[in-house]
Amino acid sequence: MGSSVREAAACADAAAIETGMPDIIVLMGPQGAGKGTQAQMLAERLNLPLVATGDMLREIAQSETPLGLQVREVQAAGQLVSDDILAEVVKTRLSRDCQRGCILDGFPRTLPQVRLLESIARELGRNITVISIEVPRELLFKRLAGRQTCSACGAIYNVYFKPSKKEGVCDLDGQPLFNRSDDNEDAIAQRLSLYDEKTRPLLDSYAESGRLRRVDGTGPPEEVFARIVAALGTQVALDAH
Repeated sequence: MGSSVREAAACADAAAIETGMPDIIVLMGPQGAGKGTQAQMLAERLNLPLVATGDMLREIAQSETPLGLQVREVQAAGQLVSDDILAEVVKTRLSRDCQRGCILDGFPRTLPQVRLLESIARELGRNITVISIEVPRELLFKRLAGRQTCSACGAIYNVYFKPSKKEGVCDLDGQPLFNRSDDNEDAIAQRLSLYDEKTRPLLDSYAESGRLRRVDGTGPPEEVFARIVAALGTQVALDAH
């Protein structure tokens, strides 16, 4: 990996300017892969909007528009938003402030949604590149099963990688740490298997179309970010300071 890429990844307040940047960067990865962290880093350092499906739906649902009313009615009925409505929500959001591109998190999740995104991208004149953050299953288990959270301040620890100084107690305020009820081995295995089952067809589809970039998700976030930047072929220019 080139030194310029490492320098770019290490400088959190760099002024990032993209050259030949894909218009829509779709991030994919199982729980524990660090997808959320990388989405935030990419958005901040490449100065691109982070478009998350959940945030989009909440925003649209609060608007006094025909689409907002439609989303509110579906949610009030306790139903899932259909692919057609979700596609319209995504299209509306991408049309607003994503002229220079965006980071897309949480969509697509099914093959029909892949086809809908392709249609949206063609209509808006956008390209798509998919980043799959890949982490060995054993490491994902440690990241998830080892996670502990402070009951008071919300600080996060990990018994394998970032243990508290005193077992079961937060370093910052001395309050007890807790494990999420669904962070047990059986529940984690089920979630990871479900992810594999649901996303494998999507990854295969994107690989066949030449849009897929597989990135090693092991190591510190800065190293993973550098690999993503390299996979995107993005030239990150630093401001002079």
